[in-house]
Amino acid sequence: MSSLRAALAENGFVIQRQVLSAEELSALRGAATRTTERARAGNWPDIRTVGKQFPPWPKPAPGSPPKEGIWGVQGLLNPALGPDADIFAASYFNDRVLDVAKALLTYDADGEAGGCTDDDLVLELYNMLVRPESAFELEWHRDDVSRTATGEEEAAKLGIASRGDGSGDKKAKRYWNTQWNLPLYPDDSLVVVPGSHIRVRTPAERAASPHESNMPGQLIVQLEPGDIVFYDNNILHRGVYSAVKERMSLHGSVGHTGGGRFRATNVLQHGIGKWVDRCDFSSLAKGPGGEKSRQRAEDMRARLVKLGRESGDVGYSLTG
Repeated sequence: MSSLRAALAENGFVIQRQVLSAEELSALRGAATRTTERARAGNWPDIRTVGKQFPPWPKPAPGSPPKEGIWGVQGLLNPALGPDADIFAASYFNDRVLDVAKALLTYDADGEAGGCTDDDLVLELYNMLVRPESAFELEWHRDDVSRTATGEEEAAKLGIASRGDGSGDKKAKRYWNTQWNLPLYPDDSLVVVPGSHIRVRTPAERAASPHESNMPGQLIVQLEPGDIVFYDNNILHRGVYSAVKERMSLHGSVGHTGGGRFRATNVLQHGIGKWVDRCDFSSLAKGPGGEKSRQRAEDMRARLVKLGRESGDVGYSLTG
């Protein structure tokens, strides 16, 4: 597991191949298709609309398809999705996913003995990124750092100790969350700049167009169904979404209790606090992890609810 942390420290992302079985992928494709169709028809209020990159996104009138089209569906664990929420929950709380998350949330300075455990995990977000009805590209961004941030502000947000050249010690960065994309179809939508998670932007990156198609050092992340890319959400990245290529990519994040209010805005801005207390994870007890898996999910949910109560009105991380 230390090799996972080393890869994250070096590049800002790590890819795990074929994490899910063919049977699990089939069930998820069915749930994802039904949920996407529901959202396109205007029968699911929590969506990401084409033309807008950050929350809040407009909510269509019930039964009215969003005129802009959608590029994402929010709230896959919302019990209002019915049985499909159980299918999504089984993948979010999957041991093969959370074991990697725990490895990445372990702080190297603490060593394996002080590693992240189930008792440290906080339920965060589970959304889905889908094929838009018209081609749509996200701007280059970091999820929790404004484009207008100064170098000093950027370094502080990145959690790095600047060495005077705008970079930080790779091993000194502590993570309070990890984020992932799990595609259900072949996917090459995510574009990153490896290593940018531990340094401020270069002059060229600051001067680049928001939709620059050839950022110096960029890498297109190539994933097959069932692969997962875990990444630092403050790596410099963007999304490029084709309107003619099927896309359904589960987009999750899990937190560490040590993050506290540092994570509150990034998570609660998506409205999860409006329904998370109604989640029923009893279906997890019927799966491979049994009652232990269900109890872990309930405990993770309780930690998120506590965070929401303590944080109050959190606003939004970014706008646009």
